[in-house]
Amino acid sequence: MGKMNKFLTQIIFTIFILIIVIINVSCAEKNPETKEMKEYISSLLDERAGKDSSFQFDLHSPFILDTSVKFSKLKYFEPNPDFIFKSKLFYKENPDTITNMGTKGEARTVIVIGYVELKKDDTVYKLNIYKGFSRTGEQYYSIWFTDKTTGKETYGVGRYLDFELNADSGFVYSIDFNKAYNPYCAYTPRYSCPIPREEDYIDMAIEAGEKNFH
Repeated sequence: MGKMNKFLTQIIFTIFILIIVIINVSCAEKNPETKEMKEYISSLLDERAGKDSSFQFDLHSPFILDTSVKFSKLKYFEPNPDFIFKSKLFYKENPDTITNMGTKGEARTVIVIGYVELKKDDTVYKLNIYKGFSRTGEQYYSIWFTDKTTGKETYGVGRYLDFELNADSGFVYSIDFNKAYNPYCAYTPRYSCPIPREEDYIDMAIEAGEKNFH
């Protein structure tokens, strides 16, 4: 009986150590003090500075094409690793072709190819992946979403994330809301953009990415 108790104690101790290791590894991955996270934040801030420069000087900038809108630096939440999620793409067996409305009332045809999962605080949120087509017929993939910050700290129509499709069906994507951005219609009414649908709402405050411009 004594040997059995000792054996069980060793198993419990081993499991406890494994749990501690897993927690430490997970925290290290998102710890802003790690070398990897410092490099990530530096790269993210460089991207934001580059976008400011592009919006101020590029000929295709919404501020150049609509000179009635005065340029100022874009506003962002501080980089937050808690809003970086990992997920596979869960493909729909029969992708849905839907009509989505733009901010000027025009109908747009897009395809819902599947969804990704965001796991936070013991809750799983599903987010659609949309396949659309440019005016030249080139296809692209996007995420559109609204959340508890929409219409408050962030643009009232919603925000976007670019999505680069990987041919590997088992590929694990990084869904990084620090890179969430406003569509051009957030800066000037000259542009129209797709309006996120009811099912694109995430029932939490995504305090990451771009804030409201105005």
